[in-house]
Amino acid sequence: MYIEKINSPEDLKNLGTKEMEVLSQEIRNALIFRLSKHGGHLAPNLGMVEATIALHYVFNSPVDKIVFDVSHQCYVHKMLTGRKDAYLKEECFEDVSGYSNPDESEHDFFTIGHTSTSVSLACGLARARDLKGGNENIIAVIGDGSLSGGEALEGLDFAGEANSNLIIVVNDNDMSIAENHGGLYKNLKMLRESRGASECNIFKAMGLDYLFVEDGNNLSQLISAFEKVKDSKKPVVVHIVTQKGKGYIPAQENRELWHWCMPFDEKTGRSLLETSDDYEDYGTITRDYLLEKMAKDKTVCAITSATPAVFGFSEDIRKQAGKQFVDVGIAEEHAVAMASAMAKGGAKPFYGVYSSFVQRTYDQISQDLCINNNAVTIAVFAASVYGMNDITHLGIYDIPMLSNIPNLVYIAPTNKSDYLAVLDWAMEQTQHPVAIRVPLDTSDNEQVKKDFSVLNKYEVTQNGKDIAIIALGSFYSVGKKAAEIIEKTTGITPTLINPYYITGIDKELLESLKADHKTVVTIEDGILDGGFGEKISRFYGNSEVKTLNFGLKKEFLDRYNVDDVLKANHLTPKQIAEDTIKLNG
Repeated sequence: MYIEKINSPEDLKNLGTKEMEVLSQEIRNALIFRLSKHGGHLAPNLGMVEATIALHYVFNSPVDKIVFDVSHQCYVHKMLTGRKDAYLKEECFEDVSGYSNPDESEHDFFTIGHTSTSVSLACGLARARDLKGGNENIIAVIGDGSLSGGEALEGLDFAGEANSNLIIVVNDNDMSIAENHGGLYKNLKMLRESRGASECNIFKAMGLDYLFVEDGNNLSQLISAFEKVKDSKKPVVVHIVTQKGKGYIPAQENRELWHWCMPFDEKTGRSLLETSDDYEDYGTITRDYLLEKMAKDKTVCAITSATPAVFGFSEDIRKQAGKQFVDVGIAEEHAVAMASAMAKGGAKPFYGVYSSFVQRTYDQISQDLCINNNAVTIAVFAASVYGMNDITHLGIYDIPMLSNIPNLVYIAPTNKSDYLAVLDWAMEQTQHPVAIRVPLDTSDNEQVKKDFSVLNKYEVTQNGKDIAIIALGSFYSVGKKAAEIIEKTTGITPTLINPYYITGIDKELLESLKADHKTVVTIEDGILDGGFGEKISRFYGNSEVKTLNFGLKKEFLDRYNVDDVLKANHLTPKQIAEDTIKLNG
């Protein structure tokens, strides 16, 4: 095997084209081996095998610097830069992350997990090189729909004014996570069909030189193209047409499904974590609600920014929804601003987004949505320590971000019944922009009778004395278990409160607790700094009531074990009970 002998990019330079073609297949086998057991981004990396080999064959990494956008296309790069064992040996799987990582290798320059950043980062490296009088090549790799992101367009626009070496490799596989959307991709299609000859060329319009590679999975074509642009003195785009999922039939036939995968059977492609037909999660729950709502009300519109699966909208469901579904591509900022205007125009927009990605929308939520106070419903998914656990995809920073924007109502339901009741209220009311922190628990409870239009009214679910536990959203169950331990240990029955509202406090209830409670405890599934608990502590700041806030400390966690993180932050019911008993005296 050739792959076993590749310890750095220098080892590639002794291989001929035929040998590198064999290496390409070995790399694909390694990708399928690791991802079938570990999960990860399969289809994007399968399509980038030859391009990555050609890049490292032609350029001199790490002197020449390659920046991967999103970096879910960097697995092959990792194999060629001394990290192949993480793809060949199961015991080494956890040695590398799913994204570029400077802590792993001198060939990685940034930790990157969010989209559309590589061109801007490459511009910065190029400017630093020019200031220092260097002459190395700077290469940005971008693809999988990332060009639609605002930062990518800003980077391209700036790059066109550069007067020095900057090479932008556009990996065009005619896909985002799902299908591409937007006029920019119509131009890419035009360029593909004309073999790069179309006079309508967005890259040239931005002042960039342009080179087209018809077969981006052909090593000879790629090497020839990269040799032409190596050491260029002007910014240039190399537009390569690749096949997403190349080399694995299931991934080629369903590129959307295989963009990212859980462990699967190599031979059949079937997930090893397959669920029954009646399996329910908040994707399917939201999908079913929206479809029913759409059928009754033609003004309802579901919006996604390139992740339709987050609320269960597979390709067939998208077709069923028709014009009541909009995918704006990787453009979260546009999604929020457009939704605000849709609400202003009398529509009922629903925007579903992962917590990690809603971070990119802060300005639009504040300026375009909340200042204008338009009735948009935003469902924030995977907002939990139990959500995605890569350092670039943390879902635990939404509460400090969203709960401090004026006019926004941020609500944390605890289970399916709560969620559907909040969702229906949010979609029908016209007074507020509403964000919903999608919970974890999919169980039902009794019919929800709460009037959510009476803002910031908490629910007392258990009356007690001396100790009050205010447990937010998905961690309401943690508070309930802690209360049970406290009662069993001390004989004191704590008051248990489901606050629902993250953006405001129930002053009347909190004031009433002063009469017969010495300690008030808050529990939240997110960062403490700027979070929910601090609002409660601030209310009691000038009183005799003691407060204790349980949540997560402010840090960038990476590939963490949830149980370990909960214990480190004293977020288990037993620890919460022990700390509360100690404080209460």
